[in-house]
Amino acid sequence: MRGCAGDRVTLNQISIIMPLLNEAAGIEQALQALQPLRARGHEVIVVDGGSRDGTTRLVGDAADRILRTPRGRAHQMNAGARATRADVLLFLHADTRLPSDADRLVLEGLRHSGKCWGRFDVHIDSANPLLRIVSAMMNVRSRLTGICTGDQAIFVAADVFARVGGYAPLALMEDIALSTQLRRHSAPLVIRAAVVTSARRWERHGVLRTIALMWWLRARYFFGASTSSLARIYDER
Repeated sequence: MRGCAGDRVTLNQISIIMPLLNEAAGIEQALQALQPLRARGHEVIVVDGGSRDGTTRLVGDAADRILRTPRGRAHQMNAGARATRADVLLFLHADTRLPSDADRLVLEGLRHSGKCWGRFDVHIDSANPLLRIVSAMMNVRSRLTGICTGDQAIFVAADVFARVGGYAPLALMEDIALSTQLRRHSAPLVIRAAVVTSARRWERHGVLRTIALMWWLRARYFFGASTSSLARIYDER
């Protein structure tokens, strides 16, 4: 491993970067949940990728900045990262909720561990026992491989994010590509306190079907399939 750049003791401010695309149904609640963090001096940046449902009109003053970019989470999250001077970047999906003390957990964890980046455990918000198993398996797999997904709210010291070039411009699997780069600097800090993410994509298409699709897409990615072709399959479900 190359090690971490900079002095981890000086980490003080987090910028929460949230990519959006047609999130009108839940954006107000998502941002309301982040207001205590803003009150403690952290920043919220939302980056819209071309919503057509009025998402950005609902943001109001609940975010520090509203940016607009072409569609694509990698593009959106990189734009958010360029727009801040915060010490730590935390990439958060609009349907995912952080623990109430997420800022303390992230900053103290990075300071004391000497690591450059990390993620939370994840809990899928559903009473379906299959999804409880999925949550547990996602966390175990991430511990074993050091690969993290966007649902786990990846965070990273801003200087290290810049050193690896940010998110690769991929149509899908950008979180896996970033994890691979960041592992060269340190193992991820694993925060056992869980983020809670919506079950909507699992329940919309069926749990077993979604599990099979995600494993198939991941396997094709590792064997060299283009992410643009994988993204088309994902979007056409």
